[in-house]
Amino acid sequence: MSDLVRFSVSLEADLLEQFDRFCKEGRFATRSEAIRQLLRDTLTTHAWESDAHDAAGTLTLVYDHHKTRLSERLMELQHRHTDMVVSTMHIHLDHDNCLEVIVLRGRAGALQTIAAELKGLKGIHKGQLVLATTAETP
Repeated sequence: MSDLVRFSVSLEADLLEQFDRFCKEGRFATRSEAIRQLLRDTLTTHAWESDAHDAAGTLTLVYDHHKTRLSERLMELQHRHTDMVVSTMHIHLDHDNCLEVIVLRGRAGALQTIAAELKGLKGIHKGQLVLATTAETP
């Protein structure tokens, strides 16, 4: 971890009130911790958008397993991207619906592309990609 540096920020009173509510609702220990988290999130998002860093992520899908050829298409896409698909967990939610969590690793842009392909398949009810990186952002 790098050295701690202090700096000041000037804000309008109403913006500070909103931020303090955000800190309280988010249960941040301090304003500084909330700002650190917001900065990390913003810099990480910026890095993903520019595809500048490797990332890891989970793609969570909820789908109707009765949909014709959907399971086959899901498996085919995953096999086509074995360089990025690390692991898959499949859960039967009820008679008709399944939840699948796919662990991915690779360039952020490529992970977003495969996630979009998978989420876009007919029969997918819900798809959500969550990305994370440990790389230092420039």
